[in-house]
Amino acid sequence: MGALSITGIKPGSTSLKLTAGKITKTVPITVLSRNLLSYGPAEGSGLTATVNSNGSLHVTGTATGQWRGLSWTFPCPVQGTVKLSGTSIAGLSFNIKCLDAKGQQLGDQMNLGNSVMAIPADTVSLFLNVISTEATPTAKDGDLRVQLESGDTAHEWMKPDVTSLKGGL
Repeated sequence: MGALSITGIKPGSTSLKLTAGKITKTVPITVLSRNLLSYGPAEGSGLTATVNSNGSLHVTGTATGQWRGLSWTFPCPVQGTVKLSGTSIAGLSFNIKCLDAKGQQLGDQMNLGNSVMAIPADTVSLFLNVISTEATPTAKDGDLRVQLESGDTAHEWMKPDVTSLKGGL
């Protein structure tokens, strides 16, 4: 019996037709983004996020205070070690928290400073937070490219599969 290895080139769907003698099977193939985040338009705490055509987040406005901003909560798509990477906007920071079934934080939050972490075993959802780090927030108008991926190596930024998740405070 032989083995078959398939490597996806870009996200999308296709199928693979396999034939052995008189038997033919068609197998659907879906290639997902390595960026495990989910986000979308959001407004709150003085900031507004929209999604650019390339999938990055465009953030404008002035946060109503330090540590105030936007957030998105979505099902945790993976277990094991993950790497957080990205580009930021001066005065804004992003982090990810792992939440249990009751919405309580598990373990430490992921920041760029501690960007490789193991997802705690009881994690059911992730909480992406984009917040002001300034004591007196200033106006923002820029793009964020945030990526969470399996493993401990950062790769070139890729648009997440979900960029329509409504965010909020």
